[in-house]
Amino acid sequence: MPDDPASGSSTAFIGRLGERLRTRRKAAGLTVQQLADRSEVSRRMLTQVELGQANPSLVTVDRLARALGTTFAALAQDEGPAELSVHLPETLPRAWGSAAGSRATLQVATSLRPPAELWEWTLQPRDAYRAQPDPSGSQELFFVVEGQLTITVEDRPPVTLGPGASARLASDRQYAYENPTDEPVRFLRVVQLSS
Repeated sequence: MPDDPASGSSTAFIGRLGERLRTRRKAAGLTVQQLADRSEVSRRMLTQVELGQANPSLVTVDRLARALGTTFAALAQDEGPAELSVHLPETLPRAWGSAAGSRATLQVATSLRPPAELWEWTLQPRDAYRAQPDPSGSQELFFVVEGQLTITVEDRPPVTLGPGASARLASDRQYAYENPTDEPVRFLRVVQLSS
């Protein structure tokens, strides 16, 4: 996904993400250039993210979070009490979106490190999300609620899942989610990055 403000994340989410990144960077005693170097994200992009002027890709946010010793989920969500943390639909940020209307929402994450993240995705007809490899040993789980989800991993033949189907993916390689049909696909995704 390109780092593009038109890609659909909410303005409030982008602003909050930038503030949290800046706060954590300063608390770690890092300059913008030091964090850019550690995360392999350009200084220009990092500055735009901190100012709420860019909509970074999920991969970019993951790189920044890992360089700060935290996670995407910790930057994206307010943490509630350890016993029970409730996230209401109206408070959930859309963390990714496309011009076609596809979207990904981080529903909730565990407070463990690294956390398991529960995502809800909708891919519109003929739309796709192409991901960069996660850290070695990372995995994702999928459950298709409605529609047909096609998962492509590197140069292997694509696999299509229908409603009620589930899958596990070693996500430390190039992969993509695609919807080659004329109907939207909705699926749940659990992400477990390796530490």
